[in-house]
Amino acid sequence: MNKKFLDLLAQSYDSEEKVVTEIINLEAILNLPKGTEHFVSDLHGEYQAFQHVLRNGSGRVKEKIKDLFTDQLSEKEINEFAALVYYPVEKLQLIKNNFDNDEALHRWYREIIEDMMELIAYASSKYTRSKLRKALPKQFVYIIEELLYKTDEFINKKEYYTKIIQQIISLGQADKLIIGLSYTTQELVVDHLHVVGDIYDRGPEPDKVMDTLVNYHSVDIQWGNHDVLWLGAFAGSKVCLANIIRISARYNNLAIIEDVYGINLRPLLNLAEKYYQDNPAFRPKVDAGDKLSDHEQLQITKIHQAITIIQFKLESPIIKRRAYFDMSERLLLEKVDYDKDEITIQGETYPLENSCFSTVNPDKPDQLLAEEEEVMNRLLFSVQKSEKFARHMRFLMKKGSLYLKYNGNLLIHGCIPLDEEGNMEEMVIEDKTYAGRELFDIFEYYLRDAFAHPEKTDDLATDMVWYLWTGEHSSLFGKKEMTTFERYFITDEVTHKERKNVYYHLRENEDTCRKILAEFGLNPDHGHIVNGHTPVKEIDGENPVKANGKLIVIDGGFSKAYQSKTGIAGYTLLYNSYGMQLVAHKKFNSKEEVLANGADVLSVKRLVDKELERKKVKETNVGAELLQEVEMLHNLMADRYMK
Repeated sequence: MNKKFLDLLAQSYDSEEKVVTEIINLEAILNLPKGTEHFVSDLHGEYQAFQHVLRNGSGRVKEKIKDLFTDQLSEKEINEFAALVYYPVEKLQLIKNNFDNDEALHRWYREIIEDMMELIAYASSKYTRSKLRKALPKQFVYIIEELLYKTDEFINKKEYYTKIIQQIISLGQADKLIIGLSYTTQELVVDHLHVVGDIYDRGPEPDKVMDTLVNYHSVDIQWGNHDVLWLGAFAGSKVCLANIIRISARYNNLAIIEDVYGINLRPLLNLAEKYYQDNPAFRPKVDAGDKLSDHEQLQITKIHQAITIIQFKLESPIIKRRAYFDMSERLLLEKVDYDKDEITIQGETYPLENSCFSTVNPDKPDQLLAEEEEVMNRLLFSVQKSEKFARHMRFLMKKGSLYLKYNGNLLIHGCIPLDEEGNMEEMVIEDKTYAGRELFDIFEYYLRDAFAHPEKTDDLATDMVWYLWTGEHSSLFGKKEMTTFERYFITDEVTHKERKNVYYHLRENEDTCRKILAEFGLNPDHGHIVNGHTPVKEIDGENPVKANGKLIVIDGGFSKAYQSKTGIAGYTLLYNSYGMQLVAHKKFNSKEEVLANGADVLSVKRLVDKELERKKVKETNVGAELLQEVEMLHNLMADRYMK
């Protein structure tokens, strides 16, 4: 096997000189400073806010500009420069409108191109020329490299460089060059992006977030509970499909289902119109400024009821056939007294408000009407035939995982299920017990298996995807139960409370976090847990940095639905060769506001951890791969060229 591998390797490195050159190149790269990692979480379809955070690199772009130009530019000019880098197309148009003549505009072009070249050189200082070349706009690679690597500028080649810029301007290419340099700068300030879960649900444009990620230069995703719902729907889970439609209806976002992904909701609407009326508990949540007619609100309200009852019906057979899910208490349709319109939960009886059980057979409450069955079959067929839905879900699966060990840190969206003593909580699946990392691995195995076999709709793998959304031992849910039914139909808020896994208070303890890091094979002395899922209520004084810096929660509320509770609009995390910084974001109002005054939506950065020695590529995941390549090349050298 080793001989065959060396034969294949020799096809690419067919001379001693090529092997030596590549070893020298890789060894040099290993000693470069590590690139900047950018962590975001719980985007929830808030594309505009996410785009801004991505474009400014959570403040990295402006930091670079300040480092270079603090003594040359005023604060206003720095803000203007930063806004140009963030939104070059729009900002260029605004700037050009301020010039009365071509001479003044051309002078500005010359100055800004020179400044942007200096910024590119600075932002790329820890990368190889090869890596920089790949990030440059293709049509200008040769010209930019000539300008970046000036030599003998003030004697023999001064006029040469001046003429290059003059020709760019006179040929009408200055705008294209500035736009290309801006996007290159955005790419250079962040080497790799981590999305720590929940791209989908609540916000209006998760599809645009996905399109951005598909085209991003380097990214990984840790699935969130909402992402798994969407993966489950594509994998054939009707109950997951019912959930994503219900949530979309609840947040007035059915357009993502019907208009963006092309899922025909007309059969569902017809069913809803037949059986349901207005119901205040099911009216959609509408953001201030959104326009929704009374007729549209009523239609959504009816759809919301229809799909919710279908969801509750679809949950029951799964709970019954998977006894080890231990969810029999959630067979709530069976606990309703339909004559008295009340329900008994854990020995307490509650009156039901705003009930809508017109399609429920009290003798067989989990039985779908033939019409409901037909609607779900048609919806599932439409989902699985949607080209755009398929493209996004396949990318989410390809780049995603339930957890990631990256550069010594553990990235998870939800929780590590723990028992009261802080030990890894156990779950029995098919007579085998799993806990800790093994539990994560078996969950991911079933999710990938369900995705690979979408034609199977009621096998264990497909059921397990739904369990990840709502099960007690799920690493993505982390609560005893999901009280969706209670929030719709019971006014007593005591029943709404969802009991969290003890992880959420034990993660404040450093010893617990060290134990978790060790469970996943990471060094507890140097590693961190990066966590999303639970909004940090900074408004109440909650600290996102926990356990003496061993755990960082970066869900601060990108979703507008959470911002009144959190007091901010999201956290992001930066990890470069010098250490970790946490960035809190104020509410993002609009791109136009940034363009007008250059205002950024960042607040104070917090130092999480500082490297005692600057971290190099050799100490990273990428470095481990490069070290393997170096070893292979040394083996090839010894086998072929040193005998």
